[in-house]
Amino acid sequence: MHRSCLKWIGIMLAVCLTIPPHAKVRAEKTAPNVVKNRAYYESRGDILWEVPTDKKVVALTFDDGPDATRTALILDLLKQYDAKATFFVLGKKVERYPDLVLREMREGHEIANHTYSHSMNKSKSIPFMMEEIRKTQNIILEVTGQRPRLYRPPGGIYNETLVRESRKEGLLTVMWSWHQDTRDWARPGTYKIVNKVLGNIRNGDIILFHDHVIGSMQTVEALKIIIPALKEQGYKFVTVSDLIQYDERYKSVEHLHPVRRN
Repeated sequence: MHRSCLKWIGIMLAVCLTIPPHAKVRAEKTAPNVVKNRAYYESRGDILWEVPTDKKVVALTFDDGPDATRTALILDLLKQYDAKATFFVLGKKVERYPDLVLREMREGHEIANHTYSHSMNKSKSIPFMMEEIRKTQNIILEVTGQRPRLYRPPGGIYNETLVRESRKEGLLTVMWSWHQDTRDWARPGTYKIVNKVLGNIRNGDIILFHDHVIGSMQTVEALKIIIPALKEQGYKFVTVSDLIQYDERYKSVEHLHPVRRN
């Protein structure tokens, strides 16, 4: 072996020996890339999409309300079939229609946070989004005497920081079953909404509807078919918080307890 090669080997050994042990450990710990996908958030109990269960329970959820016309009609249907639902409300709509929110609560439904103005611009800062969330929390508390436990980001747009910060506010991020996005906001037609739900129904589903769709009654008409059809199949309609009780990953979370105003 040439002397120059031996010289370089000696230099490399000296460099390795001078690296502090803790630096090696730190490098080993941070080396693997963590893929922060649905499985990552579900395993941590940070985001809920659906609940794996052998029980025939599903959660109907409604975004963007309350609506002066459609929300009341939906509440009438839910009452008719003894079905419970979760309403992800906008703070600005709660200010406008507090009586509808009170009716939702009185009739056993769950009120959840969908931000104040439904801003879904990805460029919005975390402080802006958290202010929207906190403002809505306070508005709902003022109207109902309860602080919501659940939050759904507008458009389903989220990141790890938003999930973490909303958790600090006592909110679990709730999405919806991927196969149960009715896209009713696009007014696809009553029977497309019906077929989407009935053709894909599974135990533990979280089904996404909107009780505010401008110029459309398709959601209301679809529910007139969907609710009795699922009841006939033996399904029970529960709130998201009640659905969570079927999932060990979430049922022990401390913030899943209502906070009442004195």
